[in-house]
Amino acid sequence: MKNMRINGQRLWDSLMEMAKIGATEKGGNCRLALTDLDKQGRDLFVSWCEEAGCSIRVDKMGNIFARRPGRDNSLPPVMTGSHLDTQPTGGKFDGVFGVLAGLEVIRTLNDFDYETEAPVEAAVWTNEEGSRFAPAMVASGVFAGVFDLEYGHSRADLDGKTMGEELERIGYLGDEPCGGREIRAFFEAHIEQGPILEAEEKTIGVLTGAQGQRWFEITLTGAESHAGTTPMDRRRDALLGAAKIVTAVNEIALAHAPNAVTTVGLLQVSPNSRNTIPGEVFFAVDLRHPTDEQLSAMADELRAICDRVCEADGLESEVTEIWYSPPIVFNADCVAAVRKAAEGAGFAHRDIISGAGHDACYISRVAPTGMIFVPCKDGISHNEIESATPDDLAAGCDVLLQAMVERASA
Repeated sequence: MKNMRINGQRLWDSLMEMAKIGATEKGGNCRLALTDLDKQGRDLFVSWCEEAGCSIRVDKMGNIFARRPGRDNSLPPVMTGSHLDTQPTGGKFDGVFGVLAGLEVIRTLNDFDYETEAPVEAAVWTNEEGSRFAPAMVASGVFAGVFDLEYGHSRADLDGKTMGEELERIGYLGDEPCGGREIRAFFEAHIEQGPILEAEEKTIGVLTGAQGQRWFEITLTGAESHAGTTPMDRRRDALLGAAKIVTAVNEIALAHAPNAVTTVGLLQVSPNSRNTIPGEVFFAVDLRHPTDEQLSAMADELRAICDRVCEADGLESEVTEIWYSPPIVFNADCVAAVRKAAEGAGFAHRDIISGAGHDACYISRVAPTGMIFVPCKDGISHNEIESATPDDLAAGCDVLLQAMVERASA
């Protein structure tokens, strides 16, 4: 087993072949979920898996499972996978690396005529990005029981087309139940989408978990008034209050360093006139931390700050938490398998926590789960210039191979 190595050139060639589907002028990809281009990518993956001797199953959310038999096919499979859909201006590696790394694991097992005890599967999860159908990761969420099937099928794009309709249109509305089956272990390989591994010259990130997230929508209401005739001490400026809260949101992260991150990325001002004091401001706050205790404390601090600012500035507020995703702790045995594989191959590695959501986060609710990160240039992702080296991608796939073989033989 230790002598098995994946074919890095074959992995790279597969990635570049897939990247031709939905290629953009700046070198990226646009394969929005359940479009004709997504179908082309799915069809190519299925054809490659069939050539590798896999059987193919598709469930009612369009999730694809390519199975390589094991010595004992009554055992639950050891599974890996990610997604083929992209952002509108996405890159070549986000998601697709995890899918094709799974295919490369299967091809490598074939090359070495290696029979695992349990079956091995490579999966494609539908609509991970959420850029066409919200929310993100909806199909892995249905698989994990977070959403029901009706909810998943009813998600609509901006033109009113639903996931159920589009799955049927492109021929990927499968007959298999979505979820409800046992998985022995699940691994997802992914580019980091952040700068830590590259900055520390580490080849492998061993994921111990993923940050919890709390999203808030806040509306501050003051009073519209003339910018030239209203004295400063008689103003109820909603934008001024919002500015104080935005600054405080940044301070919340600094107070919970080094693992907290906070963001205000959306802000709408009304009436948005240069000579009118803003009477209403709507904005969104994103709080993240890997421990639930700290994340809850950050949320409490946000609410308290909103109360103080509104009292001081004569404003009214509406603070609504619209989404909560608890911190994820990945399975200790899966994490150990990834770490052991990285050490055995001699790759520089470090433990790391994901700041982004992944299908693995939902799958961790129903199966022992681990993740593998590899560096991406400058930490840039969700961008056409997203880049990763063939050597780093091959290293991540080698670690995936060894971790899966260990779990499929345990």
